[in-house]
Amino acid sequence: MTEQHSLPWYPTGLIAGVDEAGRGPLAGPVMAAAVILDQRQPIAGLADSKKLTAARREALFDEIRAKALCCSIAQASVEEIDRLNILQATLLAMRRAVLGLRLKPVMVLVDGNRLPVLDVPAEAIVKGDALVPAISAASILAKVQRDRWCAQIDSDYPEYGFAGHKGYGTAAHLAALRTHGATVLHRRTFAPVAAQLLLRPASLCMTLA
Repeated sequence: MTEQHSLPWYPTGLIAGVDEAGRGPLAGPVMAAAVILDQRQPIAGLADSKKLTAARREALFDEIRAKALCCSIAQASVEEIDRLNILQATLLAMRRAVLGLRLKPVMVLVDGNRLPVLDVPAEAIVKGDALVPAISAASILAKVQRDRWCAQIDSDYPEYGFAGHKGYGTAAHLAALRTHGATVLHRRTFAPVAAQLLLRPASLCMTLA
């Protein structure tokens, strides 16, 4: 059942689902994706990305990119997160994702309870990534894109273990921060990073290898 059928009060036309990944980590950009699914090419197994295995997300990532009418992945940088705060940076990434769509939707459905500034009607849906297929698809694209970013960065900063903890404040990540200090990839306004910068302010000058 498509979202147009299950949510009949929305206008007829293209409906985009939007979700984000990476609000909680201590490092890296926040990612957002927007997806307009093709009703003629249904995708089986769409669900909240957090409920899927990494292998299943990877497979669905490719299928969504192949079958969706259009999709867009965008981000807000670490600098924007520190300047705007994580909520506003997330909304900015969502706005960029919607603006990046090749086709303009008549309605945008966003996971959560806050909406980015858009020039089309939009509605926030709590737990939308489990309820609306297009939002599920967006959650998968955003999650896989961010996980791939973490895997890439891991090769540049192997001592931090980004491929494992994905930037979240795990015991291993916090231990690495204490040992090696913060990098330019870390969000300076997040408390554990800010605490380390007070102790080792010069550590933020590290650059990518």
